[in-house]
Amino acid sequence: MERAIAHMDLDTFFVSCERLQEPKLNGIPVIIGGGDRGVVASCSYEARYFGVRSAMPIKMALRLCPEAKVIRGDYERYSKFSKEVTEIIQEKVPVLEKASIDEFYMDLSGMDQFFGCYQWTKEIADSVTKNTGLPISFALSTNKTVSKIGTGESKPVGRLDIPAQNIKPFLNPLSVRKIPMVGDVTFQLLSRVGIRTIQTLSEMPVLVLQQMIGKNGGELWKKANGIDLTPVVPYSERKSLSSEHTFTNDTMDIFELKRLISAMAESLAYQLRQEKWLTSTVVLKIRYANFDTETKQCKISYTSIDHTLARVALDLFERLYTRRMRLRLIGLRFTNLVHGTYQMNLFEDSEELMNLYQAMDRMKNRFGKNALGRASGFELVC
Repeated sequence: MERAIAHMDLDTFFVSCERLQEPKLNGIPVIIGGGDRGVVASCSYEARYFGVRSAMPIKMALRLCPEAKVIRGDYERYSKFSKEVTEIIQEKVPVLEKASIDEFYMDLSGMDQFFGCYQWTKEIADSVTKNTGLPISFALSTNKTVSKIGTGESKPVGRLDIPAQNIKPFLNPLSVRKIPMVGDVTFQLLSRVGIRTIQTLSEMPVLVLQQMIGKNGGELWKKANGIDLTPVVPYSERKSLSSEHTFTNDTMDIFELKRLISAMAESLAYQLRQEKWLTSTVVLKIRYANFDTETKQCKISYTSIDHTLARVALDLFERLYTRRMRLRLIGLRFTNLVHGTYQMNLFEDSEELMNLYQAMDRMKNRFGKNALGRASGFELVC
């Protein structure tokens, strides 16, 4: 049975949420972000016309489009809208994967016998817009890669059907940048040897690509040829991430306790980013030598950033550890999670800080999560 995989993406999601709250924003350039040294989290198509793009420094964006309306952004509101959309889609499809706060995959394989997959997908998209007011685009094809590329090509408010026989004609003329796994570094490497279109990439020998790019060369060749067997993973909402450490010997060494908290915060924050979560609540737990257990929590703006989460955790420790008694256990938990990536949470942070975290995560992905760490907690990471 030929697979039928649909990909849906809410158009300029943050901007669309703001426009529902303030209709005066319709039709004008809008930038979502914060602070003079911050970067663009999202922008409207009117702003993109002037060259504004996500992750661009706010100052540069305003030089390109000085008439743009800059809005700080409200991640809690965006999360609420995302949950509403998820519930609408989840009621209507057999298998749903929520890839991010505004992006969804659906496996509709076999449903064409009853409904017609394209018509079914169109009705779902229409239902989302009717019930929430949010514009949404989609593409339907035989796998996740082609569907995702199709959605990008169909925007804004696009609907695209790419059956198996049309995959190669659809992909071939597109830039290799359109393939989801191709970043700036890979694109520059391919461009230097004359590979700029997906067709040229698809015709390259697999072994040559593997020598150029490494183990991902074979996977890149498959995607260029419209081959992707990745399954749609059923969606389930994670409630929290946590870590606990029980001491071999009870301790009241403040320096080592703080070092451990910093290390735990860094490790959990990295896990948040890898799994594409943001947290808005930090919970610290301590257990004294006599087994008395106390917890304290703090609500914060949605984030997945080490230094923010570690600072909050250490502040909770200062307020919680009030008895001069030894501790036998310390635990840290991040809860009230929402889907999103660091790039979506740029209302406070600078471009330099964003680049730093992206570089650190690349190092950890390549050499292991303990290959790089902050001096304050590095020695106790395990």
